[in-house]
Amino acid sequence: MTKPRILVIRGGAIGDFILTLPAIKLLREAFPEAHLEILGYRHIIALAEGRFYADAVRSIEYSAMSGFFVPRSELPADLVEYFGSFQQVVSYLFDPDGFFEANIRRAGVKNFLPAFARIDDSEHASRQLARPLQSLALFLDDHAATVHPRAEDEQFAADFLAGSDSPVIALHPGSGSPKKNWPIAHWRELGSRLIESRSPARLLLVGGEADTARIEELAAALPGALIARDLPLPQLAALLARCRFFVGHDSGISHLAAAAGTSCVLLFGPTDPAVWAPAHPHVTVIEAPLGRLLKLEVSAVLERLPQ
Repeated sequence: MTKPRILVIRGGAIGDFILTLPAIKLLREAFPEAHLEILGYRHIIALAEGRFYADAVRSIEYSAMSGFFVPRSELPADLVEYFGSFQQVVSYLFDPDGFFEANIRRAGVKNFLPAFARIDDSEHASRQLARPLQSLALFLDDHAATVHPRAEDEQFAADFLAGSDSPVIALHPGSGSPKKNWPIAHWRELGSRLIESRSPARLLLVGGEADTARIEELAAALPGALIARDLPLPQLAALLARCRFFVGHDSGISHLAAAAGTSCVLLFGPTDPAVWAPAHPHVTVIEAPLGRLLKLEVSAVLERLPQ
């Protein structure tokens, strides 16, 4: 008997995807025998590939996909066959005119669930992202996302930290928006104070391409710090899981650290942590006065860090 096939389509940034993992978990657990596949940005959905959530993944960055957003367009035969192979499609794509849905149905998909939602302040983002699944009689209880590194991810982390027996403290000084960033001078002071007070702990500076300038400035001020920049997300998750604790902002990397099980101290400014902070008991949120991170003192952060 052929296994039923379920497709989840999820674009967006790292944090968006991790916030959707509780909804995908609902599908995974409700249909354990199904082939569950995710269509999205490959470097992000790698977090799910063969790591509990997805049996397979496929990149959304395929030029032929563009025809599905044009009404009554000629659809590529390979994609018609691909989409038509799924009994259920759950799409988080923004599709205000319904062109994508119409074309997906033309490809032979009978069960299509449009799941896109603009996140508001009504409840946690993960709960809002799972709400459309209620039409499938699936209701979210646990809205804390988790990631599941594979053995090769764990081996990478072990090799990265080989030769260092000291506790590791991870710092991520960036985010997707300058408004959500603590001033770099405050990060320098925090790093220096940690080196002085937490010896022999080592600092791990974490960042992506957008964080290059901030990471380089911190690295120059904090000699001896380890640097993890532009790592594949499954490897980074395994590395963060080995850290004593993590300090960051409202960012996708913070969601990754929390989902990996790391104790987190997260600095929030203009965004609402009740909606956007990772929903884990091991996450401590520090809200900046008046929502302005410039007003958050280093001492206020130091006193909230794990021992």
